[in-house]
Amino acid sequence: MKKFKGTGAALVTPFRNDRRVDFGAIEKLVNHCIDGGIDYFVAMGTTGESATLTADEKNAVLESIKEANSGRLPIVLGIGGNDTLEIERQMRNQDFNGIDAILSVSPYYNKPTQEGIVGHYKYLADHAPKPIIMYNVPGRTASNMSTETTLELADHENIIAIKEAGGDLNQIMEIIKNKPRSFEVISGDDGLTLPMIAAGGFGVISVIGQAFPEPFTKMVNAALKGSFKKARKEHYQLWDTTGLLYEEGNPAGVKLALEIQGIMESKVRMPLVSGSADLKSRLTTAMKLAKLI
Repeated sequence: MKKFKGTGAALVTPFRNDRRVDFGAIEKLVNHCIDGGIDYFVAMGTTGESATLTADEKNAVLESIKEANSGRLPIVLGIGGNDTLEIERQMRNQDFNGIDAILSVSPYYNKPTQEGIVGHYKYLADHAPKPIIMYNVPGRTASNMSTETTLELADHENIIAIKEAGGDLNQIMEIIKNKPRSFEVISGDDGLTLPMIAAGGFGVISVIGQAFPEPFTKMVNAALKGSFKKARKEHYQLWDTTGLLYEEGNPAGVKLALEIQGIMESKVRMPLVSGSADLKSRLTTAMKLAKLI
């Protein structure tokens, strides 16, 4: 579990102006993150627009990330959905060479009961060839994983952590207080990463961290060491920019920040819409004021 302490970058999928995958930009992005101090990568998550990639594209993007990474950092692969047996089939057919763990979102749309969520994750964990990091994000799934559900699943030997993006610090602290030592809580919310680490969190799977890896990882590392004065300085340096990145949705905002830095184009795939010229202008100003460019 130590390899997932700190900052994980939830990688975007770069697209060219014709919306085809920009494999050259993947290499630039991976090296940008590594040079900035990122601890591990998360591929094929929501931020990577996995819902709009074909199976062949997903494999090609993953191979491109692995090639650019060249074994330097651990990689977590996103495999999730609302059909338990289909996810298990995907895992059976997936090449896990170079993959260290699986990030799997709580089932969305069909809104299972807490009992259903427990059964879903236990089934996947029993069949998964790699450890599972659960992902609670009620804003996307319309279903919250309760404290009791998370703690029940935390006892499974093949479930090692939860990425918590529910925004409820009381629930998060209850989980941290009562979890087994072998299980960790990872922030799924950039803006709440500092208070979550202060409460006992293990780090973050971050969107903004791939755009500004150096100051963001400095904040995370300082907080993990208990140097909260330093961590607060980095946190508030990024604060205004963080808000702008989510103003028109994710990953539109972070792709604009990466475009401003010359790493990639800011194109997204329908039904998402690329960030506006107005947001790009305000984001550029905020980045300059924060000395991020």
